[in-house]
This record gives sequence, C-alpha cells and structure tokens, in this order.
Amino acid sequence: MAEPKKDEGKYLYYKGLPLVREGNVIYYGNMDDDYVLLMTIMTTKKYMGRDVPDMIVVQILSTKEDMKIVKQDVKYGFYEAFDTGVIWLERMLAG
Repeated sequence: MAEPKKDEGKYLYYKGLPLVREGNVIYYGNMDDDYVLLMTIMTTKKYMGRDVPDMIVVQILSTKEDMKIVKQDVKYGFYEAFDTGVIWLERMLAG
C-alpha cells in the first residue's frame, strides 16, 4: 500500500501568514506568535451544486496558554467569518 505524500512547508499564505485547512477546521496564523485564528465550519449549504461553508465558529486562541480561547463568535458565510477573524487577530498581535 502506498504511503500518503506529505507536502511539508507548502501552505497558502494570506498577508504573510499561513492559512491551513484540515477537514472542517481552518487555522490562520503562525503558531510561534502569541495568537492564532481558528475557524470551525459547523454547517454547509448548497450553492450552484457545491457545498459552501454556512455557519462558522470563529475563535482567537492563545498559543502561550495551552490554546485558551480568548475571543469567540459565530458568523454566517466564509467571507464574514474570515474578515472578522483576521481583524481580531491583527488587533491581538498588535497590542
């Protein structure tokens, strides 16, 4: 049986930070920073024959305190969730 290939170190980057998806979980940010963005896709809906994210839990996690949740909200649609999460993350990392 063939072993699965690992593509280590090749991620999609947005604004200089890695954006990684594994199933219904999306991480944005550098794990070496104090905070990262975690988005969990809870529900999907059909749009033009494809499943697209609908309800998404947006969380800012502290990487220094055993992944403690610092901020959390529920958003509808990927754009709203990601936009909100990126703003939160930028503010947390800045100050």
